[in-house]
This record gives sequence, C-alpha cells and structure tokens, in this order.
Amino acid sequence: MIPHTEEIRAQAAAISDQIAAAVVGKRDVVEHLLIVLLASGHLILEDVPGTGKTLLAKSLARTLRCDFKRIQFTADLLPSDITGINFYNQREGRFELRQGPVFTHILLADELNRATPRTQSSLLECMEERQVTIDGETYPLASPFLVIATQNPIESHGTFPLPDAQLDRFMMRIRMGYPTEEEETEILRRFSARDPLPDLRPVLDREKLAELQRLVPQVKIGDDLLRYLLGIVSATREHPEIGSGVSPRGSLQLAKAAQARALLRGRDFVLPDDVKALAVPVFAHRIQLRDPFEAERGKADRLLRSILENVPVPTEPALERG
Repeated sequence: MIPHTEEIRAQAAAISDQIAAAVVGKRDVVEHLLIVLLASGHLILEDVPGTGKTLLAKSLARTLRCDFKRIQFTADLLPSDITGINFYNQREGRFELRQGPVFTHILLADELNRATPRTQSSLLECMEERQVTIDGETYPLASPFLVIATQNPIESHGTFPLPDAQLDRFMMRIRMGYPTEEEETEILRRFSARDPLPDLRPVLDREKLAELQRLVPQVKIGDDLLRYLLGIVSATREHPEIGSGVSPRGSLQLAKAAQARALLRGRDFVLPDDVKALAVPVFAHRIQLRDPFEAERGKADRLLRSILENVPVPTEPALERG
C-alpha cells in the first residue's frame, strides 16, 4: 500500500495547473509529460514548428526546483558540444573537464532531428545508462535526469530521421497538435499582454520528485494485466502490415508508464485503462511497417488502435485474482 496517494494526485494537479498558466489547453499532453517524468523515462514532442513544444518543456522546468539546460540542435553541432570536453588548463598545467549541457536534471534537446546521426547518437549513453564517457572516463549524471526532445516532422527540410536504437530509448512520442479556435484566442489574449512563463512558480523540488519516482515501481500491476500488455505486444509482432514489432524494452516502458499513470491518478494499482490509454504513445514510434512506402504519418497509430480493439481486456474477477 502506497501512503498518501491523494496527496500525490494533488501535487500532480498543482504542477499541471502551473503549466496551464503558460500552455493553453493540452491537459492530456501535460499528463503524458508527467507520466514520463515519474517513470524516469524520456519524451519526444513531435509536430510542426510553433505549436508550443519548447514552451511546454520550459514550463515544466519552472514548476520543478531542478536544473534546466537547452541545446539547439543544428547540422554543425558536435557530440562534444553536448557531453563536454577535456581541455588543457595552461595555468594549472593539467587537463580539466568542461561539462556539456547534458550535466543537468532536465535537458531540452530542441529540434533533435536537425543534427547529424553522429551527434544524435551521443545522447544514447546519457539516456539509457545515465552517464557520460569522455576520453575513456565515465561520469554519472544527476538524478533525476529527463530528456525532452522536440523534432519537426521528417518531411521538413534539413532533418535527419532518428535511428531506431535512439527512438527505442524514448518512453513516449506525442504530438501537440494545433489549438482549437477558443484555445488560440486565449493564446493571443494571454501572450499579447505579457509572457506568463516568468511568473510560473516551482511546486516540487527534486528530492520530492525523486521520492515519487521511487514509488512508481511499488504500484501493483497484476499478472492478468501483464498478460494483457504482452498480448498487445505479441499482436504488433504478428501483424501482417508490421515488419518489426515492439521490443522487450518497449514492453517494460509501457508497464512503467501505466504504473506512473495510476500513481498520478491517486491509485496504488494499475487498471486496464492505464495500459490501453498509453499503448499508442509508448508503442507507435517503436514499430516499423513492412512496406516503407505506406509509412505515412499516423498509420502506426491507426494500426495500434485496431490492435487494441481486438485484444481481449481482462475482466474484473480476473483483476481481483491478480
């Protein structure tokens, strides 16, 4: 039994309300961001420029008492610009480490797919092992550590598609989408008067955040739910239109995300709705269609929704036995 689940729910609501002061609407996007944060994952925000991806990342950083750094990815960016470099201090007569921006708690990798594959891959060790190796020496990264990457659609000019190995290390990929007419009217009204971002106040420090992250694995997920989750995974591997299904890493990421969603909603147990609600954002970027010419935008999402409609959901008596 996890104590104070309602208090956790209230804290999540306070963070969401603070972000909402700058980011109009997008409550579901904010919830996905908080799920990734609590589950110790990483997130890709993908959409056309100007839809609020960077604003969302900055707003989260301001609501937490955590260090925040931003990297603007460009074609001429080098791996050492991200991780750091050993330089020779002539005054001291020795080499010293000049830390790169990856040494932080929240890292905004802005327009990640504008960098070359070599530079993109420099984030692999950081994201998976929470460490950086420079000139043969390994340095641990701070905890918590969250990468929020933004990327433009691959159809945009001057972009390099992320390799599958890197995509698989992101817990979720979500899209902001265009605002409704009412939301855009509020954006114009709010930002024409002043920028609300500087007024956001922190509502959680990193010690409390680390405590919440440690609670996520304690959220109960029964055997019936695990079989339900793996049934979805198995369907992606057997689907005739999918050439490469979800990896075991993807299965684990969905389980963790479902636990985090349950905790955010004030529960110490996972429901089928938690798994079903997160399957698309966790799995869509991990599957490869068999025919690359049919890999149009959104088709992976549609295939996954079709799979979810056909995989049997555990019944209540089965959940009680789990």
